[in-house]
Amino acid sequence: MNLSRLINPRSIAVIGGTEAERVIAQCDALGFDGEIWPVNPHRSEMGGRKTVASVGELASVPDAAFVAVPRKDTIAIVRTLADRGCGGVVGYASGFAEVGEVDLQHELVVAAGAMPLLGPNCYGLINATTGAALWPDEHGLERRDLGAAIVSQSGNMALNFTLQDRGLPITHVLSLGNQAQVGFEDAMLTLLDDARVEAIGLHIEGIRDAAAFAQAAITAHEQRVPIVVLKTGVSDLGAGITRSHTAALAGDDAVFDALFDRYGVYRVDTVPELLEVLKLLTVTGPIRGNRLLSLSCSGGEASLVADRAQHYDVEFPALDPDHAADVGRHLDVLVEVGNPLDYHTFQWGDREALTGTFTAALSGAFDAAMLVIDFPNRSHNDDSSWWSTVDAMVSAAERTGTAAIVTSSLPETMPATVSQHLIERGLAPMSGIDEALAGLEAAAFFGVRFANPLSPIHPVPPFDDQARAALSEWDAKQILADGGVLVPDGLVTDRPGEVAADIGFPVALKIVGALHKSDTGGVMLYLESVDDVVAATGAMPPSDAYLVEQMIPGGVAELLVGVRRHDGLGWLLTIGAGGELTELANDTAHLLLPTDAPSIRRALESLSVAALLNGYRGRPTIDLQFVVDAIDKICRVALEHERFDTVEVNPLVVTPEGAVAVDALIVSRHG
Repeated sequence: MNLSRLINPRSIAVIGGTEAERVIAQCDALGFDGEIWPVNPHRSEMGGRKTVASVGELASVPDAAFVAVPRKDTIAIVRTLADRGCGGVVGYASGFAEVGEVDLQHELVVAAGAMPLLGPNCYGLINATTGAALWPDEHGLERRDLGAAIVSQSGNMALNFTLQDRGLPITHVLSLGNQAQVGFEDAMLTLLDDARVEAIGLHIEGIRDAAAFAQAAITAHEQRVPIVVLKTGVSDLGAGITRSHTAALAGDDAVFDALFDRYGVYRVDTVPELLEVLKLLTVTGPIRGNRLLSLSCSGGEASLVADRAQHYDVEFPALDPDHAADVGRHLDVLVEVGNPLDYHTFQWGDREALTGTFTAALSGAFDAAMLVIDFPNRSHNDDSSWWSTVDAMVSAAERTGTAAIVTSSLPETMPATVSQHLIERGLAPMSGIDEALAGLEAAAFFGVRFANPLSPIHPVPPFDDQARAALSEWDAKQILADGGVLVPDGLVTDRPGEVAADIGFPVALKIVGALHKSDTGGVMLYLESVDDVVAATGAMPPSDAYLVEQMIPGGVAELLVGVRRHDGLGWLLTIGAGGELTELANDTAHLLLPTDAPSIRRALESLSVAALLNGYRGRPTIDLQFVVDAIDKICRVALEHERFDTVEVNPLVVTPEGAVAVDALIVSRHG
């Protein structure tokens, strides 16, 4: 759905009382030079403009309308605006689906028809490039030609974003409210059509259409526009069955993580991170990689940068000998050249000397450089020496062509005058070392991602809440075996002792027809004789049949491999520590399917349990390729059976000879 007329209006109708009048005031304050037409049957004038009594009396069709009347009146007005061909509506009123009035919200959507409807239960939008502010409250935006756009479900969060004083240039703010019709994907696609938007930030509580969101993210990737998301709350997107370990571990957040990673969206955890990362991306832009240089005049700051860098996907490589010698020639003999570099205060206030030092340092093979400096911020302070340092960094960046940022350790020690000066010179002014590192990590993330194409989306149609049933472990293993997955030799029988003797000891004995059998005493392992098997059957819960299987010797590690279907999104692969460690370790990685062997391998190597496969404490070193192959085959079983809801192997026992599915669960839906 194209929101161009709504976001870039030349004419705005405001319908209502106090809130509508505030919209007029905000448009005037931001310098909107289009037409504004107030509608109110009880007033002759609003905001210095003559009113009309009804939408039907408007002389022309508005590009956008802000409707701030009671909810039931909203429906009738929206219907009239749609009939007249309005370009889009902001629905300010609350009292719809957010309070359980789903039918009323549906009536509103029907009334809007093909006309874009923002909300209901939302604050609206601000376009700082044109001054159009369909916004009934205060905000902190100024007119901008370039910058970041922010889209938020929460109106109050959107307002808070506008009040930032961190130097982030914001071009647009949209509040989506209930997303009854317009969703994140619609807003993203429309903003991507505007060349003034250099990055897009999202505050997401839930996504109504994951496949459409993914397609919008692909479009952003193709246009090299970074998407940064702050995800909060819980969405039905991640809901699923709760009987399998996969469902318990791969909750909503895992689905979102996999979705964002698959489609090149960078996720942050806090509001400051969202704002600071967007700032770096709009001012500095993506960088080639994550090899960084840090400069500071204090060993404390250098140590802090080094310590905090461990939490981010960035590197501070040592300078090669020739480069270190060149930098050293600019420094006092007491200064040890390293990275992070503590250049000391011998050159403090000497702009020329600092420029030489910084230029030499930035001449190395780094993807970006950061200067750590905190400005004094009291009226009686003399900050001239600090300005000399900043200007030296600007000159060094311009001479070497190295991407550079300047960061304070505290938000309040990056004054607005410094921030604006740095932005004008192309250096992002960052507030906080962690936020700076997150921004550089994001810049490297996009620099690498933009160089490679994204995979197409593979949504799956919904099952319409059809009934689900778990296959028996035996049946699940036969399906896995047909797919090439190794399973233990075994048989379902009511004469377990005889079968065990035929299979060969030691054996495992399991009751048939129960999930999580080990929790109920339904599993006995390492039975060495017929007598052991007979004794085990007597100690187990009553069962009409038993699964007798050969034990798998030489296990080096146990893994969980689960594949779970999410309607409208696709299949989520979860790899983690298996067996008894599944709940204890919480050591998992997640991927959307289909995926490829290199991605599976990277996910496997990211796990703590992967150390067990790499010769940990005398264990055999495992060829990860056959583990990856086994995981891939489990994924293929899920993808090739359209009725399956869950395919889970726990544990997948890894030995030097292969990876064996020792326990398996398959849940299928039935029409």
